[in-house]
Amino acid sequence: MLKFILYSRSYCHLCEDMEVALRALLGDLPYQLEIADVDADPALTEQYDELVPVLTAYSVKGDWQQLCHYHLDTHAVSAFVQEFK
Repeated sequence: MLKFILYSRSYCHLCEDMEVALRALLGDLPYQLEIADVDADPALTEQYDELVPVLTAYSVKGDWQQLCHYHLDTHAVSAFVQEFK
């Protein structure tokens, strides 16, 4: 199953846009999407503060990789999804 974490914050319209675009792109594919509020954790704020939204995915190699930030990179997400087919 595809696993994603979207690092986000509550007042971020880019974050909402990325979530909507990701869900539309993935369609009926089985996936898990966790939304992590960077403002709820000082370590996440330090790491992602000015980059949100940031989309990461759990790769076939068994680690988390960053796919994009600010806007959904449909090519990067599509290439990532192809690794699982």
